[in-house]
Amino acid sequence: MAATVALFTRDLRVHDNPVLTAAHAGGDAVVPLFVVDDSMIVGPNAAPNRLRFLEAALRELDEQLRGRGGRLILRRGKVADEVARIVSEVGAQTVHIAEEVSYYGRIREAALRERLAAHDCRLRSHAASVMSVDPVELRPSSGRDHFAVFSPYFRRWESAPRRAIQDPPRRLTVPEIESEDPAQVGLDAGTASPQLRVGGETTGRKLLRQWLSGPITDYAERNDDLTADATSHLSPYLHFGCLSAAEVVSRIDMSEPGGYSFARQVAWRDFHHQILAARPDAAWADYRPGPIEFRDDPQAFDAWAEGRTGFPIVDAPMRQLRAAGWMPGRARLITASFLAKTLRIDWRRGADHFRYWLVDGDVANNQMNWQWVAGTGTDTRPNRKLNPLRQAQRFDPDGVYVRRWLPELAELSDDVHRPWRADLDPAVYPLPIVEVPGM
Repeated sequence: MAATVALFTRDLRVHDNPVLTAAHAGGDAVVPLFVVDDSMIVGPNAAPNRLRFLEAALRELDEQLRGRGGRLILRRGKVADEVARIVSEVGAQTVHIAEEVSYYGRIREAALRERLAAHDCRLRSHAASVMSVDPVELRPSSGRDHFAVFSPYFRRWESAPRRAIQDPPRRLTVPEIESEDPAQVGLDAGTASPQLRVGGETTGRKLLRQWLSGPITDYAERNDDLTADATSHLSPYLHFGCLSAAEVVSRIDMSEPGGYSFARQVAWRDFHHQILAARPDAAWADYRPGPIEFRDDPQAFDAWAEGRTGFPIVDAPMRQLRAAGWMPGRARLITASFLAKTLRIDWRRGADHFRYWLVDGDVANNQMNWQWVAGTGTDTRPNRKLNPLRQAQRFDPDGVYVRRWLPELAELSDDVHRPWRADLDPAVYPLPIVEVPGM
């Protein structure tokens, strides 16, 4: 048998990787390949935090492959061009790739298929490994191509057939071909967030073991507690495919409240991916008409983005976003609702800001969560609006989270969430930029 190519995209792991498993089974040698795409990764769409995480994930993937006798082949350029070059170099007859649900992923796959046909090489795609359940397995009985409401989706998701979790190849043979130096492929991320956590498969699997060993038990009660920071922090590893969503679900005890609640969050993630698979334009267009008319207010947007709205429960997570490239899910809801519903600024502007800074800035989850908050997505209560003070009182009652990220408020003894304190110098912390009913 000739060599095969395993083209890594958002599946940067060796455990439970259908692409790598199939490539290993189908050839005498395997080319584990990642292409740094000039147009998407290091071009105008580059995001420093994700570049830094990607560099770490590729390094750990290479270490995992070397532990099995292989190595990662790294190239930079247009994906179709670089894969075609590899195919010519090793005489490959098959390239394996994971399906993508995004518009870009579909364009990439179509271009690859056309390009490889000219080389008498077949492109074999495998079910989207970014999800725990293949979208094809979950279709409404109504005949629609996707579920538009989460509750019925989740009921089907719980009982959906799941593929077997695949062990990694024990040994790999990689042809002697040239690979780019990781330091020379444009993954420099000097402007990334200073407190960013990075890693890859090795780090992700360690974090997953720690999460399942105890903290997940309290997830149902504490996942929205901003003070406790009781979420898993696994989302970047799922975004880059350093962890298999299917394997994560297989290791959760859904008979326990914490496990069930956490599994539901994984299903929420799958839900958004199945929507994007059916409606790729939802990444930039309203999924359905919204309840409000957006307005343009550059000054208000800048205040929101920089964490100086005068509302501590809004400003603290926006500061955390810049410092750490991440924020808890509850904080994402609060800040998004404030921009879209209180300031009435287009959700797309907020989604773009999040996508730039979030290390887990996933098109499906980021855009569709923003649409859910803005009332243009799948929320069955599109007029839902989060009151920032009430959110603060519920999820950061003692102000610990706010003081952590707003040092100028650290010395306040009480009422840290009240955004109109007469004893605060506006030069130290700004006055509220807008009035909120009931505050």
